[in-house]
Amino acid sequence: MPPPAIVLDNVRLELGSAAGRVAVLRGVSLSIEAGESVALLGPSGSGKSSLLMVAAGLEKPTAGRALLAGTDLSNLNEDALARLRRNTVGIVFQSFHLIATMTALENVALPLEFAREANAFQRARDELSSVGLAARAHHYPGQLSGGEQQRVALARAMVVRPRVLFADEPTGNLDTETGAEVAELLFALPERTHTTLFLVTHEETLARRCKRIVKLKDGAIVSDTASG
Repeated sequence: MPPPAIVLDNVRLELGSAAGRVAVLRGVSLSIEAGESVALLGPSGSGKSSLLMVAAGLEKPTAGRALLAGTDLSNLNEDALARLRRNTVGIVFQSFHLIATMTALENVALPLEFAREANAFQRARDELSSVGLAARAHHYPGQLSGGEQQRVALARAMVVRPRVLFADEPTGNLDTETGAEVAELLFALPERTHTTLFLVTHEETLARRCKRIVKLKDGAIVSDTASG
């Protein structure tokens, strides 16, 4: 049986501000099994994105432990963390984060090229096809709609076959119809590959599509229930 995809053990996070240190996460403990789909729901400023950053190994907690796919992140230096993320994690952000000077195909192939995969561009083509963008492979981000850019970002996240897909408000910059189309892919692709989905959102409708909903308020978990 595989280890849990994510384990947070009494995680605390404090960040500096003009007014001094601010407690962003206050003793968060959470375990997510491999293959689960979990939504992290809460109002703006509740600490959702910070929790995702800690779980993905992009932010070091002030106290407590974070484990990703069975690996204790506190034991890793920056190079080892980068390797673990490259091999284990896919991330989709609200703002796409595509490289403007690269085509859709080049953007999707990029993580495979970093990993020195020999068939990077063929795998990237296949992943673009899976999100319905085979015909847009040679277009640049500026030539794509917001929904198309987010589909490219999703293809880039999934092309490495991550064990965990992190999605931070992935439909937040999209209109309702386009957001619904991206949401369909967001749930279909991880299910097809048995990838754990950790979704940060403030949208109840989107959260209910996950198997489990964790609610965060003022940096602490206030509920953790099965969806529906």
